[in-house]
Amino acid sequence: MIPHVSRRGFIAASAALAATTALPRFARAGATPLTLTATTRTIEVDGRAATVYGLVNDAGKSGLILDPSQRFQVALTNALDVQTLVHWHGQIPPNVQDGVPDMPMPKLKPGETRAYDFVPEVGTYWMHSHIAVQEMAMLAAPLIVRSAADVKADRQDVVMFLHDFSFKTPEEVLATITGGAAASDGMGQMAGSGGMSGMAGMAGMGGMAMDINDYDFDAYLANDRTLSDPEVVHVEKGGRIRLRVVNAAAATTFWIDTGAVEGRLVAVDGRDVQPLAGHRFGVAMAQRLDIELDLPGSGGRFPVLAQREGARDRTGLILASTGAKVQRIEAKAEEGAPAFDMNLAQESRLRAVNPLAARPVDKAEMVMLSGAMQPYVWTINGQTWENHVPVTARSGQRVELTFHNMSMMAHPMHLHGHTFQVVAIGGRRFAGAMRDTVLVPPMAAVTVALDAGEPARWMLHCHHIPHMASGMMTEFAVAA
Repeated sequence: MIPHVSRRGFIAASAALAATTALPRFARAGATPLTLTATTRTIEVDGRAATVYGLVNDAGKSGLILDPSQRFQVALTNALDVQTLVHWHGQIPPNVQDGVPDMPMPKLKPGETRAYDFVPEVGTYWMHSHIAVQEMAMLAAPLIVRSAADVKADRQDVVMFLHDFSFKTPEEVLATITGGAAASDGMGQMAGSGGMSGMAGMAGMGGMAMDINDYDFDAYLANDRTLSDPEVVHVEKGGRIRLRVVNAAAATTFWIDTGAVEGRLVAVDGRDVQPLAGHRFGVAMAQRLDIELDLPGSGGRFPVLAQREGARDRTGLILASTGAKVQRIEAKAEEGAPAFDMNLAQESRLRAVNPLAARPVDKAEMVMLSGAMQPYVWTINGQTWENHVPVTARSGQRVELTFHNMSMMAHPMHLHGHTFQVVAIGGRRFAGAMRDTVLVPPMAAVTVALDAGEPARWMLHCHHIPHMASGMMTEFAVAA
């Protein structure tokens, strides 16, 4: 199906295609690219083997870590038996390398290799297939780009990569969530049929039912593991940790609990914020948190847990010094966690270390978010992807987008190819965090500001994957 594009969107798309060149031959003579392979893996989930997808580096490990000033020079090979493509979430590559199928590059065929070469953004990022059923099957991995300060700092990096997991196929999960309606996988392919499951909810505004979780997954994973066999990370007594949390879950927001050790939230979505102290921080789908922890000199075991909002389910990892006794932690907390940031209390406290430069706003636009559980259809400005009308801008314009959520589920809204600043919540203006994904709670309005970048078609969508798969996508069409 060919999506409807307005005249302005067509002009922007044409400009982007005219500017597109072949994918890079690696720029520096003699430079050896890193390798990344989309492949299948076998993991163990509570004693049961499961076959999932993965993005594996040349050392056989998940994901990539880049050193300061290192270019993103990567040869991506598709070792799957299906076509795929990888999006570098939060990075700002040339549009031709962004990794959205047919915008503008086609998917990689089985056995095909494609080259990527760009200057990466520093911080905690990740990468994933932009085909919904593949992302739900864990075709995702961390992408960490270290700064010179990271290298000089006397601290240990620990990555906590979170997933929600089902032994059912992603097609079956989507079919259950959508109530049997065929659901687009996010880029025009179709998935599934089946029955509607129940969903966890709570009282909302005006007595309306607020929906939190619309599917109970079989397990919740931190670095591919559950709390029946968690990763135990060896740490030094009195050491400083930079915990890099990536929420790669398809449809789950987590509360991160640092337990007995107070944390300092120092970055979100790869961008520095003024430190925010606490023991519990929320992270919506596709968002990242960098949390500094100063461990006591006496040593010990220090669990860092991720609990599903609105539920008792949790996962996590354990920081342990030499000789510390590691005890079993139950996968169910004693009490259910509340919904995350319904009043945007956490978001409203964040302040960017490097905010956007002050300048007049050239264009302001309302982006309406709507939808319902029955029928399971989610829209942007009243349209699903098949009938979307692009949000438009000209390159170089200062643009403000106000996401107004008129539904009873939260939506983590992600914009490709740009970093934006949260500048207002419900009309109250402030100099908030720099982000690439912002959570918009039910019946709330969040305004972000950005400077429109490369003339091209950039995806704008909800990162709750079943919402995206059922239509909650549009494009940010930037004209020259």
